[in-house]
Amino acid sequence: MSSVNPLQHEAGRGLDIQAIRRQFPVLAQTVNGNPLVYLDNGASAQKPEAVIDAELRCYREYYANIHRGVHSLSQRATTEFEAVRGKVRTLLNAPSEKEIVFTRGTTESINLVAYSFVEPRLQAGDEILITAMEHHSNIVPWQILCERTGAKLVVVPISDAGEFSLDDVESRLTPRTRIVSLLQVSNALGTVNPVREVARLAHARDIPVLVDGAQSAPHMPVDVQELDCDFFAFSAHKLYGPSGVGVLWGRQELLQAMPPWQGGGDMIRTVSFEKTEFAEPPARFEAGTPNIAGVIGLGAAVDWFLALDPAAVAAHEADLLAYASEQVGGIPGVQLIGNAEKRAGALSFIMTDAHPHDIGTILDGYGVAVRAGHHCAEPVMRRYGIPATARASFAVYNTRQEVDRLVAAIHKVRELFGG
Repeated sequence: MSSVNPLQHEAGRGLDIQAIRRQFPVLAQTVNGNPLVYLDNGASAQKPEAVIDAELRCYREYYANIHRGVHSLSQRATTEFEAVRGKVRTLLNAPSEKEIVFTRGTTESINLVAYSFVEPRLQAGDEILITAMEHHSNIVPWQILCERTGAKLVVVPISDAGEFSLDDVESRLTPRTRIVSLLQVSNALGTVNPVREVARLAHARDIPVLVDGAQSAPHMPVDVQELDCDFFAFSAHKLYGPSGVGVLWGRQELLQAMPPWQGGGDMIRTVSFEKTEFAEPPARFEAGTPNIAGVIGLGAAVDWFLALDPAAVAAHEADLLAYASEQVGGIPGVQLIGNAEKRAGALSFIMTDAHPHDIGTILDGYGVAVRAGHHCAEPVMRRYGIPATARASFAVYNTRQEVDRLVAAIHKVRELFGG
């Protein structure tokens, strides 16, 4: 790994993007004879050597099952694993490490809240409030729960710009609303939502709020105390960490009152055939052997990200998004989808004569990786009357020169389709 401090450059401020890029081995390769331009970070970010090395070190030096072993390897693995809770607590400015639950990802975190926290409180006629821009992982669990209980899913509409109105949120909060669940940043549109203001409206009526932070945690500082939410979920793989690992943060008093979602080893205090006593949170929600090396990799990713300063990352990516919006949006035949006042991370677009899948395939021929499809947000596509978009999504290692490569490749699409 480069010894250059990525916080430094010749002017003494900002990020040294080239030093950062050297920490990502995958970025040095060519694809179809062209240098790779990786712009699919909204789906999953690449991994720095620090994360790769942390996982390898675990498997090479001290891998063992955790919490139950008295031998040295198990003790070290347990120590390394549990230390990650403190790192995540710092990342989120959470009050306590006991509020950090490890899951398989944002999807599992949302399901955990749905079935452990919401379902026991849900009756026929009750309501769950979400927005029209949600990812499938924040739609489908609630639909299943509504079908099982007779509850109703209430959806806040979005405008052509890809925003929702706080008035529309407030008007849909009723005495039957049991939870508000919304994403902080839209994966399909890049919209940054006013989460704190939504929490204020909900809490005035004693309604808890869950925030899907899958697209916000990698792109900006997150402070769950400032957001004043009750649950916050994110995935490691979008934050430069391993796949198959996620986090659910929840207020301690809420986690304490929640029953287990899954049963098994390591989430119990005592077991007999007559009765089982469950462990305190977070262990209560972590049944079975976890992804030990993956969680340790998440810890390395958090260390790496915090060393960059999330605020500096947000500023760099905001510049990329503004530049890309201007350059891509100025291409004849290209239409940007979603132009919210506050955006982060992603730029979605369509072309007059080319299907998004064709766009993605042709761009790949020039070494430019974007996502083409509905982005697990089919209701968003229906809202705009389109089947899919091409989406360029940014990370800290991307550059304006890569945006130029994207623009040049889009012009090639136009040439092929007679633009």
